[in-house]
Amino acid sequence: MEPEAVNLPKTLTLEKVQDVQHWTETLFSFRTTRPSAFRFRSGEFIMLGLLKNGKPLLRAYSVASPHWDDGLNFYSIKVQDGPLTSLLQHIKPTDEILIGKKPTGTLVIDNLIPAKRLFLLSTGTGIAPFASLIRDPDTYDKFDRIILTHTCRNAKELRYGEHLLDTLDQDPLVGEFARDRIKYFASCTREDYVNSGRITTLMESKELFEKLSIEDLNSETDAIMICGSMGMIDDVRKIIENVGFVEGSNATPASYVIEKAFAE
Repeated sequence: MEPEAVNLPKTLTLEKVQDVQHWTETLFSFRTTRPSAFRFRSGEFIMLGLLKNGKPLLRAYSVASPHWDDGLNFYSIKVQDGPLTSLLQHIKPTDEILIGKKPTGTLVIDNLIPAKRLFLLSTGTGIAPFASLIRDPDTYDKFDRIILTHTCRNAKELRYGEHLLDTLDQDPLVGEFARDRIKYFASCTREDYVNSGRITTLMESKELFEKLSIEDLNSETDAIMICGSMGMIDDVRKIIENVGFVEGSNATPASYVIEKAFAE
């Protein structure tokens, strides 16, 4: 799936696909080469896509690899009639895709004030920026404990996140200590599973904290990142703001951040 010959905007570059993994009929991940001059902060997103009729067809994608990695990882849904993903899901190694040169986003640890625990709350492909952050040594320098949650409709959609945790001890920079400092909580909303229900329900019922054997949220000692559907983001915001959490940004760090660009 090679883009047609065209003069690309200066904001884009062509990179080679190195690997593609299909997790379910609706979810896949892929890895590309990384431009030598490309710099980003773990948790940021870029524009990514293909050429269609000679014009770039782009969408915002979180970089799912940490800033130190020599390649770029991404995690995506497949939408059969989607303008981009209907095409992107068919990429294979050696194909070329468009990668944006200007990373941005608010899901970076610089936007949070220091805290003892960092909660990473995700649904669906919203786990992608957290895949980057849990492999970044800077995350462990700033926070003592990491709590990663991933909620999907059914168990097979949790495979990507489970793989991330299962292979974390093989990571060359954080593998020796990361697994001992992360607690992982997965739940399903549309089928029976060891943990069932929306993350907001599990937070309000305290089941999340009880099953992980951890204390409830504390705005004085915790920081939170949220990524997923807009409904989930809005509902979580109400819960945490009611107990004192304040939204942060690139200009003003605070106790929680969201990324609307990834809303499913």
